[in-house]
Amino acid sequence: MNRPTNMSLSEKQMGYLLIFPALLIILVIAIWPVMRSFWISLHDIRLNDPTKSEIHSSYGLDMERYVSTLPNLLRYVGREADSAEGSSKEKLNALRAQIEQMNTSLNQTGEIASRYQMIDQLLLDFKPVPTELKYVSLSNEQTESVKTNLAEVSAVLLQMSEQKLLSKPEGALGVIQGIEASIIEPNFVGFAYYKKFLTDARMWGALYNTTIFTVISVAIELVLGMLIALLINRPFRGRSLVRATVLIPWAIPTVISALMWKFLYDGQNGIVAYLFEQVGLISDMGMLLTTKAGAMFSVILADVWKTTPFMALLLFAGLQTIPQSLYEAASVDGATRTQQFFRITLPMLKSTILVALLFRTLDAFRVFDLIYTLTGGAPGNSTETISIYAYKTMFAQMSFGEGSALAVIVFLCVALISIGYVKILGADLLSDGSGK
Repeated sequence: MNRPTNMSLSEKQMGYLLIFPALLIILVIAIWPVMRSFWISLHDIRLNDPTKSEIHSSYGLDMERYVSTLPNLLRYVGREADSAEGSSKEKLNALRAQIEQMNTSLNQTGEIASRYQMIDQLLLDFKPVPTELKYVSLSNEQTESVKTNLAEVSAVLLQMSEQKLLSKPEGALGVIQGIEASIIEPNFVGFAYYKKFLTDARMWGALYNTTIFTVISVAIELVLGMLIALLINRPFRGRSLVRATVLIPWAIPTVISALMWKFLYDGQNGIVAYLFEQVGLISDMGMLLTTKAGAMFSVILADVWKTTPFMALLLFAGLQTIPQSLYEAASVDGATRTQQFFRITLPMLKSTILVALLFRTLDAFRVFDLIYTLTGGAPGNSTETISIYAYKTMFAQMSFGEGSALAVIVFLCVALISIGYVKILGADLLSDGSGK
């Protein structure tokens, strides 16, 4: 009696074993980059700031900057003390002793002391400091001690500068700020970037532009793709040549087609801009790329021209699976071509249309190269999509934490779109039309 149960458990385990490689590949290729981006988005990482170029979960010290600026501060205070007299000389000597004591206290940590000597020698030899030597962790007590000492030294020097007791007052605070900059703050910010984007008008504007572009372009591509698929599915002379010709726009690399359309839209010599002006669609040739409505229309038209063949190809593949006998039986029953289309073609193409819409919607929502090459998001960010905004934030502003937060937002939007398609339109696909 227990044999079927054991066999069932064995089959289940075998099933899990068979799908494990696929799950592992999905985890490595898809899930891990998203999780890594999410983790980075919780930190303030900026490549243009050496102290924030990587994740720091605790306080640290930029040893290269510290080693190069501390001697300058000591020399400055020493020179001022040598030229001062009376109480000023005593204050400056006390400051120098305080700075030396601060350095001695830090060097009590063996790691800092050894790195200090190695980095000092490298700087004297004009050699680059390796990354593995550059940063060292500090405890909260060490960090507080350094900050307190520097604040006290800065306050005394500022006071003496205001009283005109220093021969070169302009050099004091600059050196102190250099040492303060060597202290690396923890750059964990939590969900600060996500809270910021909830009220960021530019992010919502980019999301709006992305939605408008996606909805309009995919809708037009579906209609045109269906017409082309129905055309090339009919027998006529030269059908093979037409099928090959239709795929040419899709085969052209996106950047090349975007540059081509940019020349066609040119306000001086663009043939498309000229034709649109002649037929009355626009009042001036320069409107296509210099106005908000014209720029959005231009990128949508270029995308429709390029990706409609892809939609047509998917729908054509679906048409090939519909048995011709269904149409013959419908003709015998007196059904018109319009009735055949709505009673046979569309229901039989439901799964194919779902797949085509899903692919094209996801592809259009994360559009980057076409718009980046054609308009760059201009004019006035009117064609800036969420992907272009993330790129500008990450690579133009060098804010990787903020850009990663935008990348996670794009992923969430794509996931919601996928779930929506499967839930709303995919029931028949998942059940194979059986209704079970």
